Amino acid sequence: MGALSYVLNLIPLPTVYAHCDIPCGVYDPTPAQIAAHTVLRMTQLLGEKKEEHDVSRIVHVKEKHGELVEEELGTLENDYFKPEHYEKFPELEKLLKSAVKLSITCRQNIDMDSAQKLLEETQKIAEIFYKTKDFEPVRIPSGYPTGGEIVSHK
Repeated sequence: MGALSYVLNLIPLPTVYAHCDIPCGVYDPTPAQIAAHTVLRMTQLLGEKKEEHDVSRIVHVKEKHGELVEEELGTLENDYFKPEHYEKFPELEKLLKSAVKLSITCRQNIDMDSAQKLLEETQKIAEIFYKTKDFEPVRIPSGYPTGGEIVSHK
């Protein structure tokens, strides 16, 4: 082992995580929307269920999907959206930050207003995403117990 290798092995390096190891070009806001619908539905159920076992399971699912919203939006923010997107859609940066904050609020509380706003902001991000690809965004019925819509494209 050379001296440089030895010294580099002594330096602690942070673990880096990525959507994938290569710039795959596969990005989609749909998982974030589904996760936001799930957070909303789990929040609705927490208002209905009183059994300790049910509440524990629902909270776990709400936490997991709140984290998924943050992860999926983080992938779009860090890997897909480029400076030109932020220039063309100046509200994008604020929407991304706000959606992550709402997700954290939803995980910390039972708050229907925040859960609904999380879904709405995730949908607005999805609309911008499709516009950056020159697709026309459309809202279609979700078919989920939450009601509402999923943003897709024509």
